[in-house]
Formats: sequence, structure tokens, C-alpha cells
Amino acid sequence: MAKAQQINPEKARWLEVLGIAMPLCLSYVPIGVACGILLHAAGFNFIMTLIVSIVVFSGGAQFILASLLTIHAPLTSIFVTLFFLELRYALLGSSLSKYIKSESQHFIWLFAVSMNDENYAVNYLKFATDKKWKPKDALLVEHYSLLSWSVSNMVGGLIGSTISINLEVVDFALTALFIYMIVMQMRSHLTLIICLLSAVLAVFFMVITHSIIGVVIATLIASFIGFLIENAVRKHSKKPDDNWFLSKLFRPRATRITVEDQEAEEKQVLEEKKEQAKERSTNSQSPESSQHD
Repeated sequence: MAKAQQINPEKARWLEVLGIAMPLCLSYVPIGVACGILLHAAGFNFIMTLIVSIVVFSGGAQFILASLLTIHAPLTSIFVTLFFLELRYALLGSSLSKYIKSESQHFIWLFAVSMNDENYAVNYLKFATDKKWKPKDALLVEHYSLLSWSVSNMVGGLIGSTISINLEVVDFALTALFIYMIVMQMRSHLTLIICLLSAVLAVFFMVITHSIIGVVIATLIASFIGFLIENAVRKHSKKPDDNWFLSKLFRPRATRITVEDQEAEEKQVLEEKKEQAKERSTNSQSPESSQHD
């Protein structure tokens, strides 16, 4: 604690947010450098690498872009593939919309274009577990991660012509990041079921379509099934939160208590206090009423 105070003696908020975003920014360095090297191999120069890293800001999309350009895929195929791949941000953004809906349209636009999978995971976790987390803090996380990713891409582009790196390890690194994101958002048995269903459907549709579009199709179908199950449980169950599908699943300690959990607990405590006060009031009035009789 003392060391943290020495680093940030004035408790500057931007520095606190930087500390939260730092693990994410550091994780971008090896993957971003590898992505920059791959983009250089695909024919991107330094300036184009910087532009793509800022405009696209998606590791998966940039790796696919470089791969498709390397095999001389048609531009229409590249645009369609990237369009459907990035559709997932519509689902991610909708889950954060309730936290930033009071902000201006300009802020929401800037927040949307700066969002990617990893900073979404950080912000969603902070919004869900930290009442002090504000939209401006979330936007700072996005900008820190964008800066780290862009610089790493540029470094990779600069050294791409002089250093040869085996890029097969990047697939593992990206997979590890997505697994981490899934684990951090695992809250109920229904989430686990839909996660497994998505994996099975993704493999099935990718085999059929021979394209990354299969992942998008699987995501939409699994999400719709999850919505139907949750809607049916909440409509027909007397205590939906106690239902097996919606009951809480063991998850990392940081995500066990969310803001919604705290609010529900505070509401329950408040109701209990009201009941106790009502009982005391009834008990205090009963002797008087008996004497009156």
C-alpha cells in the first residue's frame, strides 16, 4: 500500500486507471509485435501498419487481414469476412450500453470505435464489480490499450524486415486471451452451457462454411438459445434466481460479487430492517391496545 502511494501520491485518477490497464497493455506487446511483423510480410509499410492498428484495432481481424492478403484473396472476400467477424462487437457493446447511456453521443461514438475484446473484458468486469468505475475510466482503458497495441504494431512493422519470428505461438496467445475472457464472465450454469454450445456450433459451422463466418453464426444461434432459456425460466419459475440454470457458478474471486449482487443484498437488508421495524411497532402498540380494551 505504501509503495502504491509513493507511485501515485496525489491519487491521480488517470494513474490509477493506468495501473488497472497495465496488465492488458503489457500483454499486447508480444502479440502486437508479431502482428506488425505479419502485416509487414503482407506488404504493409510503417504508415499503413499504424493506420490499420488504429482503425481496425482488432488482433483477430488484423491477423486474418494479413493472412488473406498473403494468399492474394479477393478484396470482396476480405471485406465480407472482416465485416461478419467484427459483428460480435454489436453484442459486446450492447452489454455495456447500460453503463454509458447517460453520456453524450460524441462520447458513445468515441467509446464504440475504441472498444475491442480485451478492453471490453476489463471494463465489463470493473463496471460489474466496482461502483466507483465511471465511463471516463473505461474510455481511458480503451485509449491506453489502443496506444499499447499501435506502438507494438509499429515496432513489429519496423523490425519485420530484419527479424524472423515463428508466428505459430500467436495463435496460442490469442486463444489464451479469449479463454481468460470467457472464464472472467462465467457467472451461472446457463453461461457455461451456452459457452460449450457455442464451441460445438462454431466447429460445426466452420466445417460447413469453411470460413470464420461460422463463428458469427454459432454465436448468434447460441445467444438466441440462451435468451430463450433465460426468458422461459424467468417467466415460469417462482424463484428464477434459485433455478439451476440461473444459479451462480463458481468463478474467479474478483467476479463473485458484482454490483448487482451488492445492490440485491443491500435491498434485502433494507427490507429486513423494515420488517423488524414493523414488528417492533406492532409489539409496542399491542400492550396499549390491550389496556384500552
